[in-house]
Amino acid sequence: MGRHETVTATAPAPVKAKRRPPAILWLTTPSLAWYAFFTIGPLLGMFAIATLSWKGLIYPATFTGLDNFARVLTDPTFHDALRNSIVQVLIVIPIMMPLAFMLGYYLNTKPRGYRVLSVLFFTPGLISISIKGTMFYGVLSPNGGFNGLLEGIGLGGITTAWLANPATALGSIMAIDLWSGIGFTAVLFASRLSSVDTEVLEAADLDGAGTFRKMWRITYPIIKDYFGTLTMLQFLWTLFTSAALILILTKGGPGTSTTTLSFLVYQKAFSQQDLGYSQAVGVLLLLLGIIGMVLIRRILRSQA
Repeated sequence: MGRHETVTATAPAPVKAKRRPPAILWLTTPSLAWYAFFTIGPLLGMFAIATLSWKGLIYPATFTGLDNFARVLTDPTFHDALRNSIVQVLIVIPIMMPLAFMLGYYLNTKPRGYRVLSVLFFTPGLISISIKGTMFYGVLSPNGGFNGLLEGIGLGGITTAWLANPATALGSIMAIDLWSGIGFTAVLFASRLSSVDTEVLEAADLDGAGTFRKMWRITYPIIKDYFGTLTMLQFLWTLFTSAALILILTKGGPGTSTTTLSFLVYQKAFSQQDLGYSQAVGVLLLLLGIIGMVLIRRILRSQA
């Protein structure tokens, strides 16, 4: 017999197919384009306008670099607006969120008439700012409903022109913020609390836990992430959208007692036609918003 030689055939290495993105990803292209055009574009525009001396669309613009930021940072009006915005946030948010959570917890227990209460609590969030401003202009005017109530219960000595008094004007704006936000946020909390496993609360009842303990020691940790999300949303709402209500009620006065950063952006752009200064304030307002959101997130995480 002849000698047989065995030849081992080597299989060719498999060729890796190129990974193609799923076709469904192409469906996100319109939304990404929309986001880039209507979100990223305006943000870039804000930074660009902040470097200009520009009175408006029909006027020529001149590049000034960082001069607008130098003007803003040395302007006493900006300092007052910054202080008012910080005070507004530091008072409104710590009061609003715990009260809204407790009210939402109460609604979630489904007391008698809770559906009607939910509608009543949610209603302030449905009222337009113009109607809201008109309502409280009547309530807080010198001859308005609040002073009438104080006089009716024998406290006429503390009546004042709440919106025209520098000592009470900003507090009045914050009171309106609380009236608008607590009930609305409470209904959102109640909706989230309805998904909490009832067995957890029943076990707490068997252990003899009281209402306060069940609310803050058991239920709150379960929905803590949702609490943080609503806190950040209310923070942004309070910081960025105060201009409309202030415009209707006080126009930033008396003096600068109710001028916030949000209102200052409007005032400089549309009343004083100083777009560069306005957008420089807008950039600083954006940075303040980012810093605030980071701080809120860290504070809530530290409570874990």
